[in-house]
Amino acid sequence: MANLYVFAIGGTGSRVLRSLTMLLAAGVKCEHNIVPIIIDPDDSAADLTRASELMKKYAFIRKYLSFTDNVENRFFQTEIKQIVPNFRLPLSNTKDVEFKDYMGFDSMSEANRAFLSVLFSDNNMRSDMKVGFKGNPNIGSVVLNQFSDSKEFEEFANNFKQGDKIFIVSSIFGGTGASGFPLLLKTLRSNNALPNHALINDANIGACTVLPYFGVVQDDNSAIDSSTFISKAKAALEYYNKNISGNNSIDYLYYIGDAKRTNYKNSEGGTTQSNNAHWVELCAALAILDFDGLSKPDFTVHKEYGIEQDVTEITFSQLCGKTKSKIQRPLIQLYLFYKHFVEKCLNEKEYLKQPWGKDNGYQESFFASDFVETLQNFFLNKQNIGVGNYSFRRWLEEITSNDRKFKPFILEGDDPIQSVEGITVKYGLFGSKSYSLISGILNDKAKDIKAKENSQEQKLLDLYFSTTAKVVVEKMNIH
Repeated sequence: MANLYVFAIGGTGSRVLRSLTMLLAAGVKCEHNIVPIIIDPDDSAADLTRASELMKKYAFIRKYLSFTDNVENRFFQTEIKQIVPNFRLPLSNTKDVEFKDYMGFDSMSEANRAFLSVLFSDNNMRSDMKVGFKGNPNIGSVVLNQFSDSKEFEEFANNFKQGDKIFIVSSIFGGTGASGFPLLLKTLRSNNALPNHALINDANIGACTVLPYFGVVQDDNSAIDSSTFISKAKAALEYYNKNISGNNSIDYLYYIGDAKRTNYKNSEGGTTQSNNAHWVELCAALAILDFDGLSKPDFTVHKEYGIEQDVTEITFSQLCGKTKSKIQRPLIQLYLFYKHFVEKCLNEKEYLKQPWGKDNGYQESFFASDFVETLQNFFLNKQNIGVGNYSFRRWLEEITSNDRKFKPFILEGDDPIQSVEGITVKYGLFGSKSYSLISGILNDKAKDIKAKENSQEQKLLDLYFSTTAKVVVEKMNIH
């Protein structure tokens, strides 16, 4: 299978990867393997850490699974491949050094120092780049030039094959994303020193430019000022119009943003830079999946995203038909899997009591395995908070906490089947309900699953996928 290389630039890029991983875990269809490559000078950024750790857990779970005609499961179907350590391109000489020292300012001629003083302010020159460029794309455009010389970038180029595609995710209102996108695109289109340069130069390349969608609390001691986000975005858009869309160097350019903006704590970077998951990031992840199925056009194609109604609380009902058909059923199935697996299978050890567990020979030793522990942590990471909590449950909680909420589920509901917002469930008068209904279908499905020569891990996910599919189709009438 061909690869789709996703270059995720800055904090926004990492957060979009987190949403993308959740969609892929749900089984949302993707025709390519996903190869994430994060570009961020702040190697301690919490957003980067959470995305990286989540994707590692995804990959660990998937290595136990196969996807053939002999299996029913589609959870974790798409492969997420790691070709660089921690999915990140490292940048050298950016820690504990001011920008002027990075540039070798003191050793320059007087004329060159005078010239740089015109381009960069005193604050720019004294800027510490350890946690990124703090909303200064003029600094980022200098420092990020180095990534194409790294052995990790060469590794990407060496792996690139005919039929592979590239997608770039970046914000336009900060420093890293706004400067990194045009630099990366120029390198991909014109660097003939790269291995496989002909294939890369002519590849189908898409990008999502994320416009302002959040603000930060004003802090006079911080270099981040969200009052400048709009003016920076306008300036960058003018540049993109002339130098990216204007010369057709990008094949597909997606725009996403939101005028309704939640203010986050002002953090310049590091372990405190951990923004809540956001609806806009989910939309940017959908742009990647949309691009996945598109052929190379003759001229740049521009795309925007919209919802059916301008509401502050988005449920599946507010999604347009294409988005709804793509993500509604997979996300509901993943949610039902999470709820029953954690609440009943693990917490109450249902696998020792119900026929679906006993007939398939499930023992406590299996449910103490690394596979089950990783799957549980992917769904609900009880032990870690803050940076360590990258779980599906935490993602759902965060994405409902913004001024523009995505609220597909009633997270505290007693009945997981009844907890899908806007969906009426068709329960029979005397039939099983809630968790009991799911357990009953698991028991029915267990006979077919048992007959197949698959691993315990494979059987477990086959059981839950086929069971949740039946619930969604028969009880919610979602096909």
